[in-house]
Amino acid sequence: MYLVDTHTHIFSEEFDTDREAIIKNAIDHGVRQFFMPNIDTSSIDRLNNLAGHYPGICFPMMGLHPTSVNAHYLKELEIIYKEFDHQKYVAVGEIGIDLYWDKTFLKEQIAAFETQLQWSIEKNLPVDIHTREAFPQVLESLHKIGVDKLRGIFHSFGGTREELEACLQCPHFLLGINGVVTYKKAEFREYLAHAPLTRIVLETDAPYLTPVPFRGKRNEPAHLIYTAQKLAEIYGVPIETIAEQTTENARKLFMPD
Repeated sequence: MYLVDTHTHIFSEEFDTDREAIIKNAIDHGVRQFFMPNIDTSSIDRLNNLAGHYPGICFPMMGLHPTSVNAHYLKELEIIYKEFDHQKYVAVGEIGIDLYWDKTFLKEQIAAFETQLQWSIEKNLPVDIHTREAFPQVLESLHKIGVDKLRGIFHSFGGTREELEACLQCPHFLLGINGVVTYKKAEFREYLAHAPLTRIVLETDAPYLTPVPFRGKRNEPAHLIYTAQKLAEIYGVPIETIAEQTTENARKLFMPD
């Protein structure tokens, strides 16, 4: 089985003591490629170093995470934008709007998000979108910049039926499904199958959002199999079908050539 983790933070400090073992374990469990979204300027070196150590296996994205947006976000964006001249990145990410933790910098978050959406058009790269309690604002920005010109992933989808339909109306976007789909309170499982499998990719968001049966522990890419198993139940297909289709979807998005 060949699985692709389209969103993992294995470059983060949580894996400093056993990173190589974690990657080997994931590969042994069929997870063969890892797509890694940046957070802010403090994570760039970690991200690039890991990608350089595992070429063809670990693929970096570059962007400014919405929870890292503050009064000095323009300086952060300036540094991050220059990174595209020095390194090959497969996407602009992790970008978006997050109103769960703090609404202080909503205006700045929107501005940073829309600036980075413009980058994706300029660089012809997909985007990896983080949205938490901000779906209307994210959707408004996508349409403002030009949703038909954009492509990417709605990371960690777990929204309402209406939000699912709105995502599917964005023609070049996929839904990133992770361990949340295994949780008992994950109501979106009831209507997720309305999205065709051609619009689904797998992700872990490791070290976060650990699936059942390991919920409460550090997440890792090897756990992607549990998300795939749950999707096989939801769609009523063999897990091999989930693996093949989601891998194809990820490759078409990140490696269109």
